[in-house]
Amino acid sequence: MQIYLPIAEVSVNAFLLLGLGGLVGILSGMFGVGGGFLMTPLLFFIGIPPAVAVATEANQIVASSFSGVLAHLKRKTVDLRMGTVLLIGGLIGAALGVQLFNFLKSQGQVDLLVKLCYVVFLGIIGGLMFFESLRAIRRSRKSPGTTVRKKHNWIHNLPFKVKFRTSGLYISVIPPLIVGVFVGVLAAIMGVGGGFIMVPAMIYLLGMPTKVVVGTSLFQIIFVTAFTTLLHATTNYTVDMALAVLLLIGGVIGAQIGTRIGTRMKAEQLRILLALMVLAVCGKLALDLLLMPSEVYSIGHGGHG
Repeated sequence: MQIYLPIAEVSVNAFLLLGLGGLVGILSGMFGVGGGFLMTPLLFFIGIPPAVAVATEANQIVASSFSGVLAHLKRKTVDLRMGTVLLIGGLIGAALGVQLFNFLKSQGQVDLLVKLCYVVFLGIIGGLMFFESLRAIRRSRKSPGTTVRKKHNWIHNLPFKVKFRTSGLYISVIPPLIVGVFVGVLAAIMGVGGGFIMVPAMIYLLGMPTKVVVGTSLFQIIFVTAFTTLLHATTNYTVDMALAVLLLIGGVIGAQIGTRIGTRMKAEQLRILLALMVLAVCGKLALDLLLMPSEVYSIGHGGHG
């Protein structure tokens, strides 16, 4: 069943989009990531222009994250105070990111930048998570039931400390704010919720317990991506509603399934799975960037005077 997407100016199979939405929804429920870092490249692969994919994907992240957060709120695994601090940073970052996106769009460089950002970030994050998960699995085999969390690092010596009861932390608000700003910029440029950066940052930098991280990350993602979508829709006009609705339906259903699967698996297993998926998408994107030029333009047919 082909459907024409007016803003993206392409025809795609509706069931394919529903399936992609569902797949990414399952991931967002399992890992606490908005899933945009996988969905946006998947949209590139089926022929959606990067500028449209980025702006529209933000919509779908809002829905699947909202669906995921409801499940986590029931379990009381959302640190609302931490989420709010991350959110303030995220909104500032998103506003800056959309400005940058618009500037690059006017220069005609936005497609390349979006894809390059993906290759770099997915490569780094995927690699780090993969090695860290392997280490965690080895540790848990040696001494089952104990996970080592570094309690004190330089972050704990910064000023403006606040108690985050749900996370059991008493730390400065500066690091979460910075993480929030960074993730907000990425949300605007890459059409991602930023969960794939947010989740590792919350675990390793801020020292939050893994069970609280997923819900808190999703809580922040909802508002930042909603704000980003609004800015993109009003300044770039690149949000394709037909595409968004199909991804959304799939995403909401998928998120509920993912949350159930996530509770049955060990944290280390979840992390290594996520790392492998990130690396796979990164590899495919990098290949596309390297193989692209032969089709995009041919050299040597210009009118040489």
